[in-house]
Amino acid sequence: ARGGAAISIRAVTGKPLKFISVGEKLEAVEPFHPDRMAGRILGKGDIVTFVEKAQAVVDAEKAEKLEAKLRRAEFTLTDFLDQLQQLKKMGSLQGLVGMIPGVGARIKDAQIDERQFRHTEALILSMTPEEREQPRILNARRRRRIAAGAGLSVQHVNRLIQQYDQMMGMMKKLRRAGPGQMRRVFGG
Repeated sequence: ARGGAAISIRAVTGKPLKFISVGEKLEAVEPFHPDRMAGRILGKGDIVTFVEKAQAVVDAEKAEKLEAKLRRAEFTLTDFLDQLQQLKKMGSLQGLVGMIPGVGARIKDAQIDERQFRHTEALILSMTPEEREQPRILNARRRRRIAAGAGLSVQHVNRLIQQYDQMMGMMKKLRRAGPGQMRRVFGG
């Protein structure tokens, strides 16, 4: 459909196609590159555009600081929120996944629930700075307050904290594991 539309626009207007939109928001407008569009249509992805979007959004200095925190297993919910917001600036998750070679075709029909990201963001924003830095202080009363502030249930808060704890556990395992032991950490 996209390739046919591009050809039709060129034929009808007699003008070259300069920009395309891959969504409804202004951020979804991007320069038109026929070779990249062909790759997307054929399910080969568009890694060049993906990298360009990442470079436009990601601050190199912040990325280095984050890498150091990850190596020390000091990743906080504030860092996680920052990552979610950067990912959001890159565009829709469905569109980003479609740019990764081989992945877009496999999950073409799978629906990526972007509400999960909004819920997670709302939960973290409902926390105090202290709670974001030290999630272990979240008792039942605080969890109820956070859930109410985000307009979600306490189960959502519990799930977020459980996922965070699992991620921190994995980071600690990776930190202890040497390069030869990585396969065992990932179950290989």
